[in-house]
Amino acid sequence: MKRVALLGATGSIGRQAIEIVSGHPELELVAAASGTQSVHGLAPLTQVGGDLTELLERAEPDVVLNAIVGFSGLPATLWTLEAGVDLALANKESLVAAGELALAAQERGGGRLLPVDSEHSASFQCLEGRDPETVHSLVLTASGGPFRGRSPEELEEVTPEEALVHPTWNMGPKITVDSATLANKGLELIEAHFLFGLAYDRLEVVVHPSSIVHAIVRFRDGGALAHFGYPDMRVPISYALTYPDRASTPVPPVDLTGLTLEFHAPDLEGFPLLALAREAGERGGTAPCVFNAANEVAVEAFLEGRIRFADIPEIVAAALETLDLSPARDVEELTAADAQTRSFAEGALSRA
Repeated sequence: MKRVALLGATGSIGRQAIEIVSGHPELELVAAASGTQSVHGLAPLTQVGGDLTELLERAEPDVVLNAIVGFSGLPATLWTLEAGVDLALANKESLVAAGELALAAQERGGGRLLPVDSEHSASFQCLEGRDPETVHSLVLTASGGPFRGRSPEELEEVTPEEALVHPTWNMGPKITVDSATLANKGLELIEAHFLFGLAYDRLEVVVHPSSIVHAIVRFRDGGALAHFGYPDMRVPISYALTYPDRASTPVPPVDLTGLTLEFHAPDLEGFPLLALAREAGERGGTAPCVFNAANEVAVEAFLEGRIRFADIPEIVAAALETLDLSPARDVEELTAADAQTRSFAEGALSRA
């Protein structure tokens, strides 16, 4: 029996994780938490809001599925890695903002870091057991979001309602807007750097509208491995929770006869956040943290109707150009950088 603690239980990932746990008798949900919504009765131990590390200590889980959205997922990520507990990570922001601190915690704790993002789960499976020296590059795929093909001028007046209609995935509002701006793929690019130890010049993003191919690993001999599957998050969730086994899910196998696979270069002019994320990753220090924090503030403001879609990358770019990006030596310094960025971004909203 594998004891599961689920953080972010009421979100899209959390709800699908509950379905996976319910369908596998070898999994037991021992703790559940959410940010604001009640999770009473969902597990023996539950919590709404607050510091979740105390809940995790009481739960004594074998695996923690961290599906909290945003920087607030960082304490749970660090606790899990320090404790040597397996971490099924759906909270990409904590690894983006604190990649070096998180990897140091994992080295001390010795637990496994199992990615839940579909692209990173696919990459993990294609790379597992491979000598890093044999890997040429890693390709992450992006659907392109609901505004693929639109010009910068056409993006000026898009609404939150339009941004929340994703063509292939069913996700929460923040991640869906990030997909529409390609910020989500930028965050995944930084996360892949830390997860797989690949330099940024060996990481590539291509637009793949059908979201059937989730990742491609190219090898130095000219060959490549690709991970195929329908766009259904129950697959990577199940893989992470039952690893190293591959348990069954309700998701059907891919019908190859019905596939048409298209790949395109991303439009960096219309969707500059992808390039900004790569630049932030390459600069290092607290640049990824600043990128993430400014984006979180801007996306929230867009969803509330306070700024335009086109203002989001401008606010992120301004934060990266203005703020100190020196490395954080510990969590306290990183939290201070995050808070400073949010304050700057809030001020920038009034000028947008």
